[in-house]
Amino acid sequence: MAKHLADRDIERVVEILDGWKGKLTWEALSAACMPVIHTAPARQTLARSVRIKDAFKAVKRRLRDEPEPALKAAPSMRVAMERIARLTNENERLKAENSRLLEQFVVWQYNAHIRGLTDTDLGKALPGIDRGNTEG
Repeated sequence: MAKHLADRDIERVVEILDGWKGKLTWEALSAACMPVIHTAPARQTLARSVRIKDAFKAVKRRLRDEPEPALKAAPSMRVAMERIARLTNENERLKAENSRLLEQFVVWQYNAHIRGLTDTDLGKALPGIDRGNTEG
């Protein structure tokens, strides 16, 4: 049976994609996951996560549109350039994720308004958890 990815594993896979260089395939991504999350998830497992799937598409688009420049630079400069590129990619991915979350919030806001929920209803605190009670 396929292993389901925990939220932390999904975050780590997306971070792998932020710094990805070279040809990207689901198999290559799966192999790159092994040292980071200690498993090589199947393509279906990876694609099940919207965050991973969207990050994968973004990297494919980036690799297609912006081929890797062959720069000759000092090793320290190359490390700095790679870090800047990774952080730029992460920033773009986070902006896209934020935009999708804001769109979802607008849908929820509209649906709450249609059902007559007020800001007070929506802002109520979650009920406390009674960890001492083990019975139903």
